[in-house]
Amino acid sequence: MNFFSHSCFLAARHLRALMRQPWYIAFTLVQPVIWLLLYGQLFRRVVELPGFHGASYITFLTPGVVVMTALFSGGWNGMSIIVEIDGGVMDRFLVSPVNRGALIGGRLLWLAVVCVIQSLLLAGLGYILGARFDGGVTGILILLMSAVLLAVGVGALSNAMALAVRKQESVIGAANFILLPLTFLSPVYMAEGLMPDWIRAVTKFNPVDWSVDAAREALKSHADWRLILSRFGFLLLFALLSGWIATKSFRAYQQSA
Repeated sequence: MNFFSHSCFLAARHLRALMRQPWYIAFTLVQPVIWLLLYGQLFRRVVELPGFHGASYITFLTPGVVVMTALFSGGWNGMSIIVEIDGGVMDRFLVSPVNRGALIGGRLLWLAVVCVIQSLLLAGLGYILGARFDGGVTGILILLMSAVLLAVGVGALSNAMALAVRKQESVIGAANFILLPLTFLSPVYMAEGLMPDWIRAVTKFNPVDWSVDAAREALKSHADWRLILSRFGFLLLFALLSGWIATKSFRAYQQSA
């Protein structure tokens, strides 16, 4: 019970801190909007290629950008831990009665809330630009859940890395090194059938691909629920494993603090 209540309290604390940074909120919202507008126009004739299934590239792209935004939000989540370590805030938490697991759980809960808001805004913008989601409300809910599971899993790994290296430059370098390749080794921008064979082989082990597959399939008029549930299972295992790694990293930090 303490874990859940403390996680909610810490998530609310992070959200209040975020609300005091309107420019940061603006930039984090504008960037994925630019991706949607820019790539939507740049690649809109890709649908004319043989093997590309679907009549509208913006319909294809919107869930991909939602997932990519969740990926990047999760990848940068660990930066706040380093800020709190450097500012001595983490040390004050460690001498308080707060549940230790909630120090990670609160960040991931905060990340999930932000991810849902971003995803809804992007889905709405995609609809305005012409995207049509035949899966209706159920499809949108699956899209949100897919994005959240990916963000939480990547966010937990980002927190684990931050606790291990404790340097902003190292986390920034690792994020830049990992996040973009994960994006382009997935069907965010391009239909999987048009990718080179070796990339198609790699995508099977990429959590971004699992999230995009589940979201796109759920947004179809006749969804393959076996595929959706299998991708959900992979994402859930990824999130749980990442959470375990983050917990182990936090315990190691406690012992060295």
